[in-house]
Amino acid sequence: MSAAAPLERRIPVGELIPGDQPQAVAASVYLPAQIPAVPTALYCLPGGAMSRGYFDLRADGDFSFAAALTARGHIVVTLDPLGIGDSTRPADGYALTPQVLARANAVAVAAIQSELAEGRLAGRPLGTVRAIGVGHSMGAMLTGVQQAHHETYEGLVLLGFGTKGLVVALSEEEKRYAGDPAGTLENLVRLARLRSPDPYPAVPRTQQGRELFAGSTADRRGVEALNKVRAPLLLTAGLYSMIPGSVLPECARIRVPLLLALGDRDMAGPPHEVPASYPGSSDITLLVLPSTGHAHFLFDSRHQLFARAATWCEATQSR
Repeated sequence: MSAAAPLERRIPVGELIPGDQPQAVAASVYLPAQIPAVPTALYCLPGGAMSRGYFDLRADGDFSFAAALTARGHIVVTLDPLGIGDSTRPADGYALTPQVLARANAVAVAAIQSELAEGRLAGRPLGTVRAIGVGHSMGAMLTGVQQAHHETYEGLVLLGFGTKGLVVALSEEEKRYAGDPAGTLENLVRLARLRSPDPYPAVPRTQQGRELFAGSTADRRGVEALNKVRAPLLLTAGLYSMIPGSVLPECARIRVPLLLALGDRDMAGPPHEVPASYPGSSDITLLVLPSTGHAHFLFDSRHQLFARAATWCEATQSR
């Protein structure tokens, strides 16, 4: 199963970095064959070193999140963060902090929401469109930061993300800021510059990385499709997500319902400890996917994930 050809958009988001050119966010809008009276749009952000194509993996088999959710009547919008894929790339890539990226994404989502409501995308005005934020890994972190600062969404689907970071990948200098969100934010760009001379580095393919993302139980057709949507890493934002506790203040500010999905072989730590990072949300659903690594869509459990995401969106609509 593959999604129907999307509508491609490039949304101007303004001059977010002083002295740099105005930026634009690329988006693909997937419309269902029949749009319900009160439609829901899911805005999807990929994880580190992936483009928006992660949510529409093209292979012989049903790997596409976009196809599965549009088949249930939902609108799916996939977004490339600034610096990735078809979005513009600022000259100073180190300046792409999570807060700058979240601001750009909030502007892009608001623009697409207006276009859907006014009939410029679907062929007819849709009126009120519910917006749900969806993110995988670093994209989940960016979705949470966006919600904390801009309150864009009525609910969040966060995949493969926790606030414990990835200590094994940190330098000794970076480890000093574990559990210190204010210090992390203050020193983030400096630390990113120390880590690499390139703010958009390629992530090397290692055996450890392959095991973490896929492993022996991943469907090889999906792995091949995933390789086609690889992208450079947004170094500043990626480092932010790897430092433990960096995003805890934003997570605490989230009030909307949450669907948290993690593989049982994921990188976010013990899955049942993840909901504690969201004390402000009174409605949290935790889905632990069996025999599943970090790139959830490559595993048989994706069928369970797609179905649960669809029913969760439909259930939150009635609340």
